[in-house]
Amino acid sequence: MKTFLCGCNHATLFFDSVSCTVCGRMVGYCPDQLQVFSFDLLEAPNLWKTNEPQPAQYRQCANYHTHQVCNWMVDASDAEPYCRACRLNGIIPDLTPPNHRDYWAKLEAAKRRTLHTLLELGLPIADKKEDPRMGLQFLFMTDRDSGSEFTQPLIGQEPVYTGHNHGEITINLAEADEVARTRTKIRLRESYRTLLGHFRHETGHYFWFVLIASNGGRLQKFRELFGDEQIDYKEALSRYYAAGPHPEWGSDFLTAYSTMHPWEDWAETWAHYLHMIDTLETAESLELKLQRLPVPSVPLPQATHQRAGDDIGTLLNDWIHLAVGINALNRSMGLEDAYPFVLTKAVQKKIEFIHNVIVDERSRKFRKVSGPAA
Repeated sequence: MKTFLCGCNHATLFFDSVSCTVCGRMVGYCPDQLQVFSFDLLEAPNLWKTNEPQPAQYRQCANYHTHQVCNWMVDASDAEPYCRACRLNGIIPDLTPPNHRDYWAKLEAAKRRTLHTLLELGLPIADKKEDPRMGLQFLFMTDRDSGSEFTQPLIGQEPVYTGHNHGEITINLAEADEVARTRTKIRLRESYRTLLGHFRHETGHYFWFVLIASNGGRLQKFRELFGDEQIDYKEALSRYYAAGPHPEWGSDFLTAYSTMHPWEDWAETWAHYLHMIDTLETAESLELKLQRLPVPSVPLPQATHQRAGDDIGTLLNDWIHLAVGINALNRSMGLEDAYPFVLTKAVQKKIEFIHNVIVDERSRKFRKVSGPAA
């Protein structure tokens, strides 16, 4: 994630900033421009002007203005009260328990960061109102009492499973609680489990249906790399939790869970691709030095993301070097490795496939907007 500069020219703004630490101006993210700006309040209620050479007018998202769980803005000409991210919400948590708003804020922060990367990559994102069949929707629910650190079931509440189903992504509120999430991480013997990782993983399932399922050429290549997704998912799930992964899974898979089903292999790899490009963009924005190997770079049209125009060789080389450095820094602080994974040749081929699908999708979008060459 890149950093931004306040209009006062004296402070760095970050993606989640809500105010400038120097001039005190309100700060918000404008998804139509993929930028964070500082704002001055106009005379009309909740009408703001960007503090830029070419000012534009916006409103705070209703979840920003009312609940302070969002920092995205809505163009003043847009009649919708919610921003592009919050319009994707189908169910929000029950806000009666006093700590639920804080958990909800964590969910929204992870969702917004995921959506920003997807928007930068030029991927299609529609809500269920725009596209009832293929639109995206988030359901934030819980089946346990947050006051018990999510150990006590709620009476009358059906179990809530984090997952994806036909464009609906359900996230259990317990994932926003560090104690509850760590408990699950230890029980499942996972080396990595984060709220942001959940959002990136589940959007991977969504984009499999959007980008792969109905495209014959991509589907064939997918099956060559990831396997036949037509095998029974429930049987594969039961088999995985009963027997676990093959002892030598690390040569062909990124995580043990990737071995469960080709869809999970895709979603795990998709999430790691988003980890990779977002962290690389952060490093570049902060001017961290990367040891670049001599791999040619091929810029692509309309590559909004700072690293999205690089070829996969450059991305992988830079990422492996950066990941080693991040892990070394964590160890110096007595922390666990931030990226406890190994990118084998088989895994790199899967990442390359995902990269090429995204590049192809962005190029199609560019050609569609630009029209045929004269």
